[in-house]
Amino acid sequence: MSEPVTPSQFALETAVQRRGENLWTAELHAGWRIGAVPNGGYVLAIAGRALSEALPHKDPLAVNAFYLAPTTLGPVECRVELLRAGGNTSHASARLYQDGELKMVVTAAYTTLARLQGPSWSGQARPHFPAWEACVSGGDSGLEFRQRVDIRLVEEAAVFRGGEPSGSGEFRGWVQHADGAPPDAIALLMFADAFPPPVFDVLGVVGWVPTVELTVQLRGLPAPGPLQARLFSKHLTSGVIEEDGEYWDSAGNLVAISRQTAKVRLPRAQ
Repeated sequence: MSEPVTPSQFALETAVQRRGENLWTAELHAGWRIGAVPNGGYVLAIAGRALSEALPHKDPLAVNAFYLAPTTLGPVECRVELLRAGGNTSHASARLYQDGELKMVVTAAYTTLARLQGPSWSGQARPHFPAWEACVSGGDSGLEFRQRVDIRLVEEAAVFRGGEPSGSGEFRGWVQHADGAPPDAIALLMFADAFPPPVFDVLGVVGWVPTVELTVQLRGLPAPGPLQARLFSKHLTSGVIEEDGEYWDSAGNLVAISRQTAKVRLPRAQ
């Protein structure tokens, strides 16, 4: 008789409970905050898990989230509305509330990723990075979020050591759960918001870069092991920036792409 599988810390801390028709509740846990605010990808993963439990198809295919207000630690409610259930794809929306205030609105298409079939093509080859072990811990290791997520950058960014930004607007490297748990489809929603904002390597590690909107598209179920990630920006316009992400699994398969709209908030002059 096989022994029961112990849920990962990510699974436990994104767990949802059904409380009624179209209503799920969850808890935002410590360990996932950027400053005082829970990471947006972590919050999206909770909504994504509620959608997975509510829909006949269990894997996110395309998920779009608008962040209306910051969340805090503690209980949240997620209300799911089924828009359409097709043979291969289900569409739904989810609204996440905390203390009666609407915090996030999600629209999503769900499918069964293992059953996807058809032609494949890419106009860009997968980049080759040094192995996980050869890369350096990336970003601000003092962030609470780093208790849950391990990030390794291809090159040690001097900007995180008080140096000048390179101006590349790009971070490349690897990411995985800090406890080494294998990634799954719901975890890809969180990992899409895990890397430091690329604008930090343009302007320096200053201010705050809150997410306005995040879209994650999944292309497959990830193999066990760290994810190879590339997050880059090309345009900063009047304080608004886009962040584009590409994510490959340990087997070299493209498993997700993302695009995020964020605002760059610099400290006010004294």
